[in-house]
Amino acid sequence: MNSPAKPRKLPTQAIAAKIFHSINIISLFLMLTSGLQIYNANPVFGGRAGLHILPIFTLGGWLAGSRHWHFAAMWIFSLNLLFYGIYILITRRWRHRFVGSNDIKALQKTQNPKRLTYAWHRIIYTSIIPILLLAILTGIGMYKPAQFPWIVDMFGDWQALRIVHFASVPLVVIFVIIHWRLGQNAGGEELTASMFW
Repeated sequence: MNSPAKPRKLPTQAIAAKIFHSINIISLFLMLTSGLQIYNANPVFGGRAGLHILPIFTLGGWLAGSRHWHFAAMWIFSLNLLFYGIYILITRRWRHRFVGSNDIKALQKTQNPKRLTYAWHRIIYTSIIPILLLAILTGIGMYKPAQFPWIVDMFGDWQALRIVHFASVPLVVIFVIIHWRLGQNAGGEELTASMFW
């Protein structure tokens, strides 16, 4: 007689992780769309005659409006990162979230696809931290160049600062896509959904 199959245990996440992911998605969307409107006012590549983004992909309607949206979302995003950073330090969750020597060894030796997925996930999760810090730093330099001229000086000049800030955008978008895909590989739709509700 066959014993009944055990029901599959659905993944669960801490409420802090759900809040963090939800706020990140919303604030990133607001920063991306308002940032594209700011870009349209003075394109980084090609000057005034450079590539322009269609209005359907932008937020703010005009330069000042988009700046208000962008900076409001930036504060939400930055504070969310700060609070989540404090949370993972206090709860020691960082030990399971960021890359370690075992992950590098796994990439070299293991044939277990699940183990490889987790190793890549921690590598990607770790690599986004300097990219986000760079985006925030360059954003502050562009927002308050008179108060933080040393940030502009770090990158050489204003235009170089803008290029670095603009280049951080596709890196963050690529991270989100890879992060989502690795989550799908590790636990399917259930794991991805558990990050939000």
